[in-house]
Amino acid sequence: MDRVVEIPSIIALIPARAGSKRVKDKNIRPLAGHPLMAYTIAAALASGVFDAVLVSTDSPAYADIARHYGAEVPFLRPAEFAGDLSPDIEWVEYTLKRLVDQGRTYDCFSILRPTSPFRQPETIQRAWQQFLDDPCVDSLRAVEKVRQHPGKMWVVRGNRMTPLLPLSPPEQPWHSSQYPSLPEVYVQNASLEIAWTRVVFETRTIAGHTLMPFFTRGLEGFDINREEDWWYAEYLLQQGLAKLPSI
Repeated sequence: MDRVVEIPSIIALIPARAGSKRVKDKNIRPLAGHPLMAYTIAAALASGVFDAVLVSTDSPAYADIARHYGAEVPFLRPAEFAGDLSPDIEWVEYTLKRLVDQGRTYDCFSILRPTSPFRQPETIQRAWQQFLDDPCVDSLRAVEKVRQHPGKMWVVRGNRMTPLLPLSPPEQPWHSSQYPSLPEVYVQNASLEIAWTRVVFETRTIAGHTLMPFFTRGLEGFDINREEDWWYAEYLLQQGLAKLPSI
């Protein structure tokens, strides 16, 4: 008789604070007719992965918009966890503890940031399956190959500078090498993170100690952080080069 494997429960956490400065109100700014956060909510719901989809915001207006598009906002995020310098662990820990107080516990959580509008339901499904396939990890994080290689970066002190990475071979320094000859290096993007909830309470981090990479494809990891990113997103859509989740 086949053993039934129980799939862990998981909640999607979508951070949408109201204090964005580089792109004002970016989380609710309209992109192709809908607020930016709507596409992340839509992708999360359509993926079929989550037991709940929750938006964490400090704004009652943002909360109303999130609910309109199908997410839940059972409580607002306190202002002290919604500043420019507030680390993710603060609002994640606060949210999970508040849910526990309501009798709601989840084995896992996923952070889906609204600034990655081209993330598809299939992206989330692929990441979730990869996470489930490796029970030894604490978390999974989306990454992509770097465009500006750290081997060509410098730390400046006065009128002198030294390589950021002092590991290159002396006979052929990385800062004087062609990109294809450099070691492969990856940078995290804002597309998604998945972790066991225990990681938050045991290590007070959102990642734990053992992380696995999730390699995003194409525009899945595209992140809107600056005004020029917004313009480029609109250009990609106008040219039919990018696809948004269906709403």
